[in-house]
Amino acid sequence: MKKTNSLALIPIGVFMAFYLVLGIVFEYVMKIPMGFYSVPVVVAFLLALLVAVLQTKGVKLDEKFEIMGQGVGDKNIITMLLIFMLAGIFVGVVGRSSAESVAYFMLSVTPPRFAVLVLFVVSCFVSTAMGTSVGTITLITPIAVAISEGSGFSLPLCVGTVVGGAMFGDNLSFISDTTIAACNGQGCQMKDKFRTNFAVVVPAAIVTIIIICAMTLGADISDAIDKEYKMIEVIPYVLVLISGIIGVNVFITLIIGIVSGSVIMLATGSVTFPELLSGMGTGAAGMFETSMVAILVAALCALIRYNGGFEALLKGIRRVFKGRKSGQLGIGLLVGLMDIATANNTVAIVMANPIASEMAKDFDISPRKTASILDTFSCIFQGVLPYGAQILVAMSAVATLGHQISAFDIISKLYYPMMLFLSSLMFIFVIPDKKEKAS
Repeated sequence: MKKTNSLALIPIGVFMAFYLVLGIVFEYVMKIPMGFYSVPVVVAFLLALLVAVLQTKGVKLDEKFEIMGQGVGDKNIITMLLIFMLAGIFVGVVGRSSAESVAYFMLSVTPPRFAVLVLFVVSCFVSTAMGTSVGTITLITPIAVAISEGSGFSLPLCVGTVVGGAMFGDNLSFISDTTIAACNGQGCQMKDKFRTNFAVVVPAAIVTIIIICAMTLGADISDAIDKEYKMIEVIPYVLVLISGIIGVNVFITLIIGIVSGSVIMLATGSVTFPELLSGMGTGAAGMFETSMVAILVAALCALIRYNGGFEALLKGIRRVFKGRKSGQLGIGLLVGLMDIATANNTVAIVMANPIASEMAKDFDISPRKTASILDTFSCIFQGVLPYGAQILVAMSAVATLGHQISAFDIISKLYYPMMLFLSSLMFIFVIPDKKEKAS
């Protein structure tokens, strides 16, 4: 019999209380901009890990370190860390000007009345290519503001369209940290998770496009935006996207992107060789906190599992959720609750991974499906959180350009996350479920 101890879950509660309470105080009481992201997540996890160490009775300190080491040394954790580093280097090499090039190219070849639709399509492509929703929002929101000013489309609609499109790629991209965390946490291939996800996100994107067209095609708009662009810088993103879709190993895919990006950026004179190396270092450094969180969570979860916490949690879950379909919803709600508590979908997935893996075995859900659900639901919740980085960054970018917009103005126009939630429920409860082996 596996040990069952609900008190072993206290470290998770400690982390959530520390992170959530301080985040609320910083954001809404002290009015600190991006207050939730002023809370050091690594410190919060270290505090939770200390509680877990103190809770682990009957073994020496060296043995506790051994338990944590076994968790951290898991093949999936090591793979995840290496992919994080390569993804960061890739983004550091190619820079961000290519994202603007895609946007301005599409705006230049489409009629002005399709400007909002172009914003959505561009945001979807850029976020899928770059693997970051926040980066996409940072880049495309100023373009959205310019379109609103120049065309007459409402600012909340333009900005909400960008945020929604950014979540498309955050969920689907091969180099997104959420995809990396979900796939390696569940031990599945990225191409398999992509194919499972694709069937869910495409209907949601199509319905979103229809909604945007219905709201904008009859509008009285002004002239289009015309700016310079360099399409050659898009090639590395396209190569990574194609390589991932056809099933090339993720490490080879990222190396292809890094090498092609380096050659193009140097050949076009966009950067010097020292600047290229500096960009690589900056990109890798951008993944350090995410990597450290993955390490700390792996160590924390190893102790919680040893103390019987996961078995107690699973016992409670089995009472509420019955059958494969219900189990899939349970996994989605689990990562959603983690995301509400942490306001970080990557952290939410890393925390939910070991529990979701056990649930998948119980409910006979395949690793690819589990990874897809974790990634999709985490992005749904993250995309609509008024205190999430995505909406806060969008508000900040708008304010920098001399405009004001509230979080709830944006949330009311987040059609894609809403449609993605409905599409996910459809694929869980309505679409016939082809049974796959859980391992």
